[in-house]
Amino acid sequence: MARRRSATRSPQNELPKDFTEHIVDVDVTQEMETSFLEYSYSVIYSRALPDARDGLKPVQRRILFMMDQMGLRPDRGHVKSARVVGEVMGKLHPHGDAAIYDAMVRMAQSFAMRVPLVDGHGNFGSLDDGPAAPRYTEARMAPAARTLTGDLDEDVVDFVPNYDNQFQQPAVLPAAYPNLLVNGATGIAVGMATNMAPHNMREVAAGARHLILNPEATLEELMRFIPGPDLPSGGRIVGLEGVRDAYRTGRGSFRTRATVSVEQVSPRKQGIVVTELPYMVGPEKVTEKIKDAVQAKKLAGISDVVDLTDRTNGLRLVIELKNGFNPQAVLAQLYKHTPLEESFGINNVALVEGQPRTMGLLELLRVYSDHRISVVRRRTAFRLAKRQNRLHLVEGLLIAILDIDEVIQIIRSSEETAEARDRLIAVFDLSRAQSEHILELRLRQLTKFSRIELEAERDTLQREIAELEAILGSETALRGVVADELTETAEKFGDERRTVLLEAEDLPAVTAENARGKKNAAPSVALEISDDPCWVFLSTTGRIARSAVRTPLADGSRRFKHDALTSVVPSTARGEIAAITSTGRMLRVSCVDVPVLQEFDGVPRLADGVPAADFLGLDKNETLVGLVPSNAVFAIGTADGVVKRVNPDYPLNLDQWPAIKLKDGDSVVGVGAAPVDAELVLVSSDAKLLHFPASAVRPQGRTAGGVAGMKLAADEHVIFFGAVAPSESTVVVTQARSDGQLPEMGEASVKVTPLSEFPAKGRATAGVRAQRLLAGETGLTLAWVGHGPGKAVSAAGVARSLPVEYGRRDGSGVGIDRAVAAVGPALRGLPVPGTTTNGESTAEDE
Repeated sequence: MARRRSATRSPQNELPKDFTEHIVDVDVTQEMETSFLEYSYSVIYSRALPDARDGLKPVQRRILFMMDQMGLRPDRGHVKSARVVGEVMGKLHPHGDAAIYDAMVRMAQSFAMRVPLVDGHGNFGSLDDGPAAPRYTEARMAPAARTLTGDLDEDVVDFVPNYDNQFQQPAVLPAAYPNLLVNGATGIAVGMATNMAPHNMREVAAGARHLILNPEATLEELMRFIPGPDLPSGGRIVGLEGVRDAYRTGRGSFRTRATVSVEQVSPRKQGIVVTELPYMVGPEKVTEKIKDAVQAKKLAGISDVVDLTDRTNGLRLVIELKNGFNPQAVLAQLYKHTPLEESFGINNVALVEGQPRTMGLLELLRVYSDHRISVVRRRTAFRLAKRQNRLHLVEGLLIAILDIDEVIQIIRSSEETAEARDRLIAVFDLSRAQSEHILELRLRQLTKFSRIELEAERDTLQREIAELEAILGSETALRGVVADELTETAEKFGDERRTVLLEAEDLPAVTAENARGKKNAAPSVALEISDDPCWVFLSTTGRIARSAVRTPLADGSRRFKHDALTSVVPSTARGEIAAITSTGRMLRVSCVDVPVLQEFDGVPRLADGVPAADFLGLDKNETLVGLVPSNAVFAIGTADGVVKRVNPDYPLNLDQWPAIKLKDGDSVVGVGAAPVDAELVLVSSDAKLLHFPASAVRPQGRTAGGVAGMKLAADEHVIFFGAVAPSESTVVVTQARSDGQLPEMGEASVKVTPLSEFPAKGRATAGVRAQRLLAGETGLTLAWVGHGPGKAVSAAGVARSLPVEYGRRDGSGVGIDRAVAAVGPALRGLPVPGTTTNGESTAEDE
């Protein structure tokens, strides 16, 4: 098959009559092969692949060189990006302006480049959106880019003509650091592609320095300095075997994962908070993929996705979880079905002497080190020649100044400049360059001070020449200079590692049910939280949390730092408990909604719980009094001395209901589980204590108003009510304060007494005196009865001291420096009234 080529005949201009038409038959197959080969070579060499020496594609190199020529340095102002694009396109890069601007935009994006080379001003795009047009943005060189173009005026690299032979451009930049490894590269050529991961500049510089100083270094030695890629977006690299393969052969792959944490995003909900995403993955893409996977029922347990990313706090993507789902199991699904986990394939293809090659880490660093050594050698030779030339001229000037009168006489008596030059050469034995320099000498340079300056300059030049000759004369010295400059550059522009390297982190398989208890079961995690036993805690500072699994309380294995506990209720992860408020409301609490108690160094942290008022949505003047089991009889005590035992006949279709009918002005002060063998205890503000068996109060329905519990004097009220298991360790703690003192300010008197010293009285009586009030003390400000020794805390949950020795039942208190705001019971040896578990407040002293 052939194609005919013929001269084109213009319809406007007829060919001359004597013109002979010449037609050449060309084989189409050969023509296509030749043209495609030329096109392929042009794409590979001139567009798609970076040079292994400076790590830049031709368009990137031309952009930086032109910005340097335009004087767009970091200490100068920005200029319109369109101006830079126009200069590059008109003088150096014969391609479209869109390709040039796209390359410049990428070099300005901090999420794409580990060390940006262009300082952009304006909208240079994001991971989810493109940049503004070049007429709207401005740019200049970034500080690190100056180290790539530095010393170009000192003959460090070869220059080549541009596309129309009107200008000169560098064939490669000097590159003061291994840019190809630091910033990576990506490009698609014809029949090949490159995809190189970014690295940490300080680590790469340390590896390159080791290779420069030790040319026979092995790959294993270099990998001690360069353990793996360091991505601009941070995140985590999971599985390093693929990275090692890439360092050995130039090809490999690794997995990148987002940096996430499980947090309490609201009082009732947990969430997976994403703060770092895989390389080149944007939050909008992740959000879209999550929503699509939820709609396709590939993901379960996700209620919402909220993007809280801003310029101040950076990336923050909150994935809210439905209650009852295991966060780790949901996270495993997210890694599987969304871009929160991505695979990065390494293909280290770059140009070496104009040929594409696939290289490992050792070869990449060797190509760069050879290039940098050549740059420093040529720079040193250039500086040496320049100083030698200057020294030659300075020595000629010193000769002329020593006999300046004869020099002047020779010049004045000469007919022309050429004659004067020749006579100076003959008389003073000067070179042609020295004599011409003397002829150009200014009269003001003939002073004595100029002679001193010339002698100092001569000495300096001689010293510098000796140093430069020493560098050129010793390969070791030359490599030392290269290594030192590389270290200095890395310290100036490098930073700390952002990406965490993990040898392996395989998440367990997600199953519908736990595989626990099955023989030979594969490691798995349940998608939904199993209904395991647990404890629900309420602290004296008003925070609520639950344990992951119920652990024994009576053996003292659970320890709580600082804060004491008001309530501890046994339940299951998917069970329910009841919360009693000061207004008598009873709220249904699903345990799966309660945040799990976190531990730090094996010690549970109550501070990690959530405020109960926010969790339950209490009214402004309403407080949470305590927690009780939802399936047991419990007792309520009010400030007016009313007591009620409540039957667990709760409506199943309501989330809240009144547990007691209160009179106007009355409020609930205490609550606790009250089996028949428990003792109900009330303490009044006038230092009276009354206790009687719980069996003396008949259980009532939720609409009843209770019965008289304690007889009170005028203007007195109940400050404590509780249901306790009487034992030798049950104690009474009372605190009296002087009238007019603020809470927790000044001194107070505290007394600790065994409950066994207080005689039981009948219901609706006044009880017995619990503490003798001293002069100035008007009543009790705090009382507590429970399993001792009690743990006292401040309003902020900080531990306070209680008297060690017991006081008499009707004795006065012991003075303390700092008042107590709340008291919780000890945990070790806690007695259990009626059953194996109870709703007694528990805690243990540190």
